[in-house]
Amino acid sequence: MAKKTRSKRDRSPTDGIGPRQPCPCGSGRRYKACHGSGDDTVPYVVRTFAGLPGECDWVALREFVPAATAPVRLLDDAYDGAAAGRVVKVATVLPGIAPAQVRDDGAVWVALQVAHQSGDPSRDLAEALRLALSGEPGTTVMMPALAGPGPRLQDVVDPDWAFDVTVLSGFDFWFDDVDESDASVAATLERLNSSIDPTSRLTSVEAAYWTSVGTKEHLRWVLPYDEDAALDALARLHAAGADSLGPQSRLVGSFRAHGLLVPVWDLPVGTGADALEAPAAAFAERLGQALDTIGPLTPEERAARSGLANRQVTIR
Repeated sequence: MAKKTRSKRDRSPTDGIGPRQPCPCGSGRRYKACHGSGDDTVPYVVRTFAGLPGECDWVALREFVPAATAPVRLLDDAYDGAAAGRVVKVATVLPGIAPAQVRDDGAVWVALQVAHQSGDPSRDLAEALRLALSGEPGTTVMMPALAGPGPRLQDVVDPDWAFDVTVLSGFDFWFDDVDESDASVAATLERLNSSIDPTSRLTSVEAAYWTSVGTKEHLRWVLPYDEDAALDALARLHAAGADSLGPQSRLVGSFRAHGLLVPVWDLPVGTGADALEAPAAAFAERLGQALDTIGPLTPEERAARSGLANRQVTIR
C-alpha cells in the first residue's frame, strides 16, 4: 500500500526547511544549529522576560547596554526556600563572560550577556543563579551544559521588586573588592573601559537608551507592546511625519529581540541624553495615541510599515 501523503494541516512548520536555512523561530541562526539540532530539552520561548518587572530593561541589558547592574529580590520559596528573600545583583557582563559569580563577601552576581544559551535564556539564567547560590565565596560559576527543564527567572524573582537599572561608565564594579592600586588591575580597567561606548538611560520614559559611538549618536528604545501593534503604530507616525525626536533626528529602523520591537533613531552628534528627555516623553504620548487608533492602515501607512519592516533585523 502506498504511503499516505500528509495534508497541509498535518505538516510541521519546519517541514521543508533545509539545515542551512534560517530557523523559522526567528533566532537568526541556521536551522541545523537551532531547532533542527534535535535538542528539545528546553523549548524556544519568544518573550523570554515576559512577566518580570522591567521586562524591556532586561532585554536592553541582555542585548546592547555595555555596562549596567540592577538588584533583584528572590521569592521566599525560590529554589525550595534555599534563597528566601535574598537580594542578588544582575549585571550585563562578568569577567570571562561567566554566567554567574560568588564574590568574596558572598554576594551573588548573575550575568545577562553570556556565551551559552538555549531556546529560553530565562531558564539558563535561573540555573546559573541556582548554581551560584550554592557556591563558595570567591568562585565563578561555569555551566558545562545548557540547563534542562526547571525553574525560570519568573519562578524565582519577586515581581513586586522594581528592576532599578544603574548604567555604568565602565567595568570598575568588577573590582569593588580588589585593590585598584594594583598595576595589573588598573591596566585591565583602562583597556576594558576604553572599549565602552558612552550610554545613558532616559528617565522620562522606560527602557530608552542613548549612546554615542563617536561619529554618531543613537537612541534605542525597547517597546513593551506586541511587535505587530508596535510596528503599525510606528508606521502611522512615520507616515504622518511624527516619528522625530528633534531636528535632524531620524527613525532609521528597528530590530526584534526577545519578542519585542526596538526602534532605533540616528541623532546629530552633540545631542546628548538630556536633550532627548522631553522629545521622548512627547513621542511616547504620540505612540500611545497611534496604538489606540482603530482601523486598517492607509496606503501611505502600509508603505511606511513595509519600509520599516524591510529594515528590521532579529537579534533573538
